[in-house]
Amino acid sequence: MRKNYLLTPGPTPLPPQVQEAMARPIIHHRTPQFQAILKEAQEGLKYVFQTKNDVFILASSGTGAMEAALINLLSSGDTALIVQGGKFGERWTEIAKAYGINSEIIDVEWGQAVNPLDIGKKLKGNPKIKVVFTTLCETSTGVVNDIKAIGEIVKNTQAVLVVDAISGLGAVDLKTDDWSCDIVVSGSQKGLMLPPGLGFLSVSQKAWGLIENSKSPRYYLDLKKARKALEKTDTPFTPAITLIIALIEALKIIKQDGLENVFLRHRKMAEATRAAVKALGLELFAPSAGSDVVTAARVPAGIDGEKLVKTMRDTYGVTIAGGQDELKGKVIRIAHMGFIEEFDIIAGISCLEKVLSVMGYKFNLGSGVKAAEEVFLK
Repeated sequence: MRKNYLLTPGPTPLPPQVQEAMARPIIHHRTPQFQAILKEAQEGLKYVFQTKNDVFILASSGTGAMEAALINLLSSGDTALIVQGGKFGERWTEIAKAYGINSEIIDVEWGQAVNPLDIGKKLKGNPKIKVVFTTLCETSTGVVNDIKAIGEIVKNTQAVLVVDAISGLGAVDLKTDDWSCDIVVSGSQKGLMLPPGLGFLSVSQKAWGLIENSKSPRYYLDLKKARKALEKTDTPFTPAITLIIALIEALKIIKQDGLENVFLRHRKMAEATRAAVKALGLELFAPSAGSDVVTAARVPAGIDGEKLVKTMRDTYGVTIAGGQDELKGKVIRIAHMGFIEEFDIIAGISCLEKVLSVMGYKFNLGSGVKAAEEVFLK
């Protein structure tokens, strides 16, 4: 028997309170008891989203929430502006293509953040753009985008701003209302410390203006149905009861700590991880735009990146993530979001050192752990 460490950018480890909540007997969802649970979840989500708008809960992954955002806002033939700076930015384009949406693309080099001014130029150049799709934290590259600056630009246009905050929500600051984000989508299995299975969307009044006129076919993901049900503290279809009960426990943890303290903790985890990686002589993939949810580092020359990840997981029980698409085998990704604490990071770095050493990479053994410890001791 061995202890397993989960340092992947979703799913993330579960707090004991969340695990306990999922072991409770299930209840029926069309009852006053579940209505009270749903109301509490709504209030907690508004706190984390930093919004006064309704937040809708879907029984889906975060991708389901992404699809819901797009099909409720746009009709076939409409035009959207999509920022592509990694695997998940590209997902917006793939969903748009499936529904016949014309996509203007801003291609950002992987490892870099989008320049908000480029979004402004695109909007000025094409008044047909109805929606701007962006990503808060691009988990495939470890990059965070300046959503505040983007919101300042988009709010003065007719376009609606949609933010994929699937990995960022509850880990890095995102002031939904103050930063003029019209729809923010997220998922349960990252900063919110739950298993996969819940998708979330906050929706502004500006976004409802487009939703009322969208003609895209939809049924299960129809936000107008969801809003009508929510007016009665209900859901249009069977909700993921157990996950929503567990969600309340996760939201309590975040509220008890306070959002600012949660963000500071994630920043400290990120600083320690990056210090460790650099002490080992590894190159950060996103040195100037790194996010506080995941650190991406280039695999050293001569080292098999896929074997590195596999050995850490299968031999030592420490799971990190490898690269995706063009980065497969070229980078490793170490997550530090959600229910991850300093000794999880220390264990992960120690295992990384051990496997790198066994694979023949030359460095001062213990240098990564030492660098991380120095950050934690500050």
